[in-house]
Formats: sequence, structure tokens, C-alpha cells
Amino acid sequence: MNVTITGASGFIGRKLARRLLDANALIDKNGREQRIERLILFDVVGGPDELSDDPRVALVTGDITDLAAIEKAIPSDTDTVFHLAAVVSAGAEENFDLGMAVNLDATRQILEISRRHGTRPKVVFASSCAAFGGDVPGVITDMTARTPGTSYGTQKVIGELLVNDYSRKQFVDGRALRFPTVVVRPGKPNKAASTFASSIIREPLQGERAVCPVTPGSRMFLASPRTIVENVLRAHNLDETEWGPSREVTLPGFTLTIREMVDALERVAGKTVVDRIDWQPDTFIQAIVSGWPPEFETAKATNLGLVRDNSMDEVILGFIEDELDGVFAA
Repeated sequence: MNVTITGASGFIGRKLARRLLDANALIDKNGREQRIERLILFDVVGGPDELSDDPRVALVTGDITDLAAIEKAIPSDTDTVFHLAAVVSAGAEENFDLGMAVNLDATRQILEISRRHGTRPKVVFASSCAAFGGDVPGVITDMTARTPGTSYGTQKVIGELLVNDYSRKQFVDGRALRFPTVVVRPGKPNKAASTFASSIIREPLQGERAVCPVTPGSRMFLASPRTIVENVLRAHNLDETEWGPSREVTLPGFTLTIREMVDALERVAGKTVVDRIDWQPDTFIQAIVSGWPPEFETAKATNLGLVRDNSMDEVILGFIEDELDGVFAA
């Protein structure tokens, strides 16, 4: 199979690429397991160097708002596109034009390119639970109306609708996956409003101070990188008949307050690590986070065979194992 990942230099893109290369297999549109023949890793920055020596890998660098660059990254023999590239929440809220260009216009271009090829590739679109906001019920279900409270959420909802319609028209075989807030992200903080949820775990474990801009009672719907990658692949490999009339699904997650996240960190790593967190309220971030519904009932995802994390303790231990070589700064 010939596969493209957009946003491939992001941490989910890297993990997904590594997983694909290690497994060397995906289910094609006919339900058959096929080897990975080519994996195009597309991003605005240089691709993952650790994967560049693999003969199956082609690194394509370009701006996703540039049609010619997208066309280069998605040649006519592409079987699957994992579309992960995005301007994150706070960034899209601060720069409306950039958010629209990357999160909406580029998504449409990817679908149009796939349509023009006439081969009906699978397109897996990374959406977000920011699709829901404002005055919503206490628990979000699969039938809850999407009422985004941010530009980012609006752009993601439109992307979901496009994936549905292009699939209905038989242009692509699409799947739109709403990601919970992903913790613990490796690397450095970014412009996502939720970036602190990883920072308050990641930095203290490495002996650094971290700022929490929201109240301890703020609640968030979370999932680990491990389960996100697992569910992206499971969702891809499902037969299209299993999806029913709607091609979107909220991925399974778990809900905790920030205080409960910090308590889990203390259980795993000790009070000295937790004391590296500075509580500094930020009204801009608090307003965005408070607009996200924290409780989800993901019955469709469960019926599709998607999986969830067992606990925050397990998530933190997984981060230490995967990203810190099993050692943290006590």
C-alpha cells in the first residue's frame, strides 16, 4: 500500500509512521491486508530523521496551504491519507485566516485531490472534541449536536461534514476521528489551549517547572498517545460498512479534573515532582478550556472495537517508558 501522513513531523505523526513501518501492513479498501510499499511523510518542517533511512519512506517538505505541495504529497497511486496536519486550538483562535487556510481549505484540497485521482482512497481525518462547546448537555453522546465554541472547533466540524459527504458521493472512503486532549505529549509546549495538560506532567518529570493556567477543578477529556495511534489504525482498518451512515466518531477517553491528574503524578513520581507545578491563572486559556465539554459517552467507538486507557497512572508510566527511557527526575 502507498500511504501519506500529513503533519508527519508532529508527535502523533511520528508515532503513527513508526507503527506502520514496524507492522508493515494495513487493511486495504477491499478488506485485504497489504504490505506498506511507500510511506510519504509530509510536513512544513523536515521529516523525522530517524525514519529517513527506511527505503519505504519518502520525505516531502512543503506548506499544506500550497496546492502544488499537497499534490506532490498525494500522488495518484495513494491508497490511504492520514490527515493529521492542523493549526492547533489557541493558534487558530488567534489567527483566523491561518486556521481557515490550514484546518479547512487544506482539508478540502486533500479531499479534492483524492477525488480527482478516481481511486477512492481511504482518508482518515483527525478531528477534535472541540467540535462540541457552549451550552451542551452534561454528557456528550454520539447523537449530540455539534456546537463548536471556537474557530478551531468550527473548522474541524466542517472537515467532518466534508469527509461524510465525499464518502457519501463515493469519492473517498473517509473516517473522521474526534481526538480527546492527548496526554502526555512529548517535546515542548505549543499553541494548543490544552498544551498545559501535558506540560504539568512532562516538565516536572524532567526536573523543570511547569505552569498550570486553569483551576484545579477544571475537567478534561483525555487519551494517551498509545491509544490514539492504536485507534487511528483500528478505525482505518474497519470495513466501511461498519460505519453506518455517519463517518465520524469520538475516540474513547477518560475524564479527570486537573487536580486528579496531579494526584496521579504524585502517586507515580512523588511530591517533589508535583511541587514543580506553578498555578498561574490565565483567563484566555481558562475560557477556552471551560467551553470544552468534559464528559463523553462513546458507544459507537466501543461498538467499532476502539479502545480506551485504563488510568492516568498508566498513562504517566507509559510516557516515562516511551519518552524518558524509563527514568524521571525525582
